Amino acid sequence: MTGASSGIGRALAIELARNGVRLVVVARRADRLAALADEIQSIGGVVRTLAADVTDPAARQQAVDAAVSAYGGLDLLVNNAGIGAFGRFEQSDPERLRRVMEVNFFAPVELTRVALPELKRGTKPMVVNISSVLGHRAVPRSAEYCASKFAVQGFSESVRVELRRHGIDVLVVCPGLTRTEFTASAMSRGNKPDWPAHAGVSAEYVARRTVRAICAGKREIMPFAWGRVLRLMNHLAPSLVDRILARYA
Repeated sequence: MTGASSGIGRALAIELARNGVRLVVVARRADRLAALADEIQSIGGVVRTLAADVTDPAARQQAVDAAVSAYGGLDLLVNNAGIGAFGRFEQSDPERLRRVMEVNFFAPVELTRVALPELKRGTKPMVVNISSVLGHRAVPRSAEYCASKFAVQGFSESVRVELRRHGIDVLVVCPGLTRTEFTASAMSRGNKPDWPAHAGVSAEYVARRTVRAICAGKREIMPFAWGRVLRLMNHLAPSLVDRILARYA
């Protein structure tokens, strides 16, 4: 599991451990990973940590090798690591786009590629890609982030069909507003639109919904009610949604 040091990734690692999953957790912050490992072990879970950047090809191979070395194989790959970016596209630069796409799209795609040989040998293997409500409907001042999540959606839909013959399933999780550090750690966070206030859901709630979806073999979940409303509105009246969102551009 990538991006395990905070937010949804951390909550999901703990929830998976509670359900008996033996884990390799990956993130850049070694101290956060150590604290997570202590918590998982305190509830009887089994975990290995890898402090690494998933945009590094060597780190991706190390993550898969760690699972094989520790547990003899790989049944579940969770691509959770992600980064946000706020600001109008015309005021951004190519570096912001490349960083967002490297973390949010290229890293999970290439980690999936590296993991496929082991997943093919796994027991009920599955890839879980953490996308976003914004992978269904883009919003202003988040062009790079929305583009990366649309790409994750397209990749997931395509490989879900391709991998069926190998018995590998693909679940896409599309969180909406979740109470995490995500906004605080985003690039250009000062340019975030002044959206209407919503309480959001907890990372633990998203984690519980995700584990239930894994067990049920679901294709996609969207554990945020307002996200489902936005998706429905965009399906029925996209021009109206454009006009509403223009107020925040």
